[in-house]
Amino acid sequence: MRKAILSAIIPGIAALAFSCSVETGHQVPDSGKLSEETETAVKGQLLIRFSEDVSGILDKAGLTKSGPAGPATRSGISSVDEVLALLDGYEIERVFPVDSRSEEKARKAGLHLWYLVRFDENIPLSKAASDLSALGEIRRVEYNRQLKRAYNGKATPASLPSVKSGASGRFNDVLLPYQWSLVNDGTLKETKFVKDADVQVEKAWELCTGDPSIIVAVLDEGVDWSHPDLAGCMWVNEGEIWRSHEDNDGNGYAGDYYGYNFARGSAIISTDDLADTGHGSHVAGVIGAVNNNGTGISSIAGGDGSKPGVRIMSCQIFSGQYAGTVLDEVRAIKYAADNGAVILQCSWGYVSGAANPYEWTPQYGDDDSWMQDNALEAKALDYFIHNAGSPDGVIEGGIAVFAGGNEDAPAAGYPGAYKDFVSVAATAGDFTPSVYTNYGPGTTICAPGGDQDYYYEYGEGENRGAVGCILSTLPPHISESGYGYMEGTSMACPHVSGVVALGLSYAAQLRKHFKAGEIIDLLYSTAVPVEGFWNLDAPKNYYKYVAELGDNHLKSMDLNEYTGKMGSGQVNAYGFLKAIEGSGAAMSFPNVLVATGGSATLVPSRYFTNGDGLTYSVSVVESSVASASVTDGKLTVKGIRPGQTSATVTAGDGRKNDFIITVRDNVSGGWL
Repeated sequence: MRKAILSAIIPGIAALAFSCSVETGHQVPDSGKLSEETETAVKGQLLIRFSEDVSGILDKAGLTKSGPAGPATRSGISSVDEVLALLDGYEIERVFPVDSRSEEKARKAGLHLWYLVRFDENIPLSKAASDLSALGEIRRVEYNRQLKRAYNGKATPASLPSVKSGASGRFNDVLLPYQWSLVNDGTLKETKFVKDADVQVEKAWELCTGDPSIIVAVLDEGVDWSHPDLAGCMWVNEGEIWRSHEDNDGNGYAGDYYGYNFARGSAIISTDDLADTGHGSHVAGVIGAVNNNGTGISSIAGGDGSKPGVRIMSCQIFSGQYAGTVLDEVRAIKYAADNGAVILQCSWGYVSGAANPYEWTPQYGDDDSWMQDNALEAKALDYFIHNAGSPDGVIEGGIAVFAGGNEDAPAAGYPGAYKDFVSVAATAGDFTPSVYTNYGPGTTICAPGGDQDYYYEYGEGENRGAVGCILSTLPPHISESGYGYMEGTSMACPHVSGVVALGLSYAAQLRKHFKAGEIIDLLYSTAVPVEGFWNLDAPKNYYKYVAELGDNHLKSMDLNEYTGKMGSGQVNAYGFLKAIEGSGAAMSFPNVLVATGGSATLVPSRYFTNGDGLTYSVSVVESSVASASVTDGKLTVKGIRPGQTSATVTAGDGRKNDFIITVRDNVSGGWL
């Protein structure tokens, strides 16, 4: 076994699960009233779902209050409170804080019925769960599981190999020649690298380099927002105030400027705990590190220096020794959907049910067993899939990208293995499967993830094999240079997230609209088949550390076992962008719903082809109903009295778009 050595560089994270569907009106199956208790269950906490029949009673009890209002000590339902009274010192609070902008959607999805109950940790969980599940007013009881990681070590700080693995004159980032996963020219002593065994992004950059309207939520450790290669790509909540202790924008989270630290219940995104690994920053760098800034790395969708790239939203669910809980993760998922993210970057997952039981603890092996214990995660992901994006924007719905797992198992791990998610396997620099990657059922696509064992003969000391791993950004306390190497399907995963983000950026550039399922179909149909690059008559040899022998020994893998099992092929950025050119529908200018006395804002240039750089004006027919103005490229509509009126926005070149403004009392406002 090599867990002790590989823990320093393999960043797979375990013990999470979700379910969703991209089908309209999808209903998450009923999994029974009580989930199975596990050793990871958090003591003194239960997650419960009430019946819709008692929703009004819960509202009257004041349990819909968000943020600092905190938990209550009564539910308002007599039978429930009688049982809860037996739980010493209990508190009850809604799982998802109220966000007035999305509360209607949350209620439609049934998320307002989920609550967290806290009580004395000495009370047996199973007894409390059994008593609560017996109540007719409660439809479901789940354990709030502690999330665990599959690694304990940190990344390998950058000590650059003597041989560069790629070359590109597109950007001036000094480390780009070492990023074979982006630009692979086949260099490395003429062996173990195959030309173009990368994500085909160099040619894609000629079409698009990213767009700040596309937001990727990184559910991981915190992202180092002060890193010189990441500071310029961070999503910023314009409705919030930096370091504020108040919930200035009313979304239920105080001070969430770059995202939120759900693991700690704080707006402070942290990366400097001694137990942090830098994983979140590493993932973020692959997707959106600032390009062409004369320093560090390049990224897939980080702009070109003169034009900004995609935005990274840090949804921190791991922090130091604390690995977070199901409660933290589902809140992060809903937060991402409600605050503009359209891609969930999820480099974690359950251990595959097909994993070797002598080395791992196999978990879910099919949809039914996975669904049985994870109704709340299923609902949260279902909410993201259906409510991220906009019918009037680039994408309607959201896309969740998951790591397939690092157990060398013949099936992907959940939740990525579920049919509605993108599940990513890992490859080396010659299109061969990485020696650790999961493959087979549930795998939908592959991408470069690194392969230290395969490249072990190159480099010295901690740098052995680093040339075959993925180079990206790291916090300074982990790597003095700010850069280093990791490998895993959790590194393959952000390559796919980055390509999806780049494709959506191109769609925004073309003013095109897609449904999430259409984007996923184009992603798969343009992937590069990898089997044609394999030598099936010879094994793939690599070095593996064997703890019992205390040495590295030559091992081999039969590539025939992987044939047809690496998904649709390796992600292909250029092919994906070209497919987007010929697909999709023209983006329409949105109608607007606004509250009396409220306002709504959008950027009109996003709805006019080649609209960047133009000036805009707006006129409203019924000025007694609403007013509208354009300032600094932003169109703001203000509601005056209930009613409806037509309006027209005009570009500087004379093109016009008509839209409808509806003003109502007691609505949060938004674009229809």
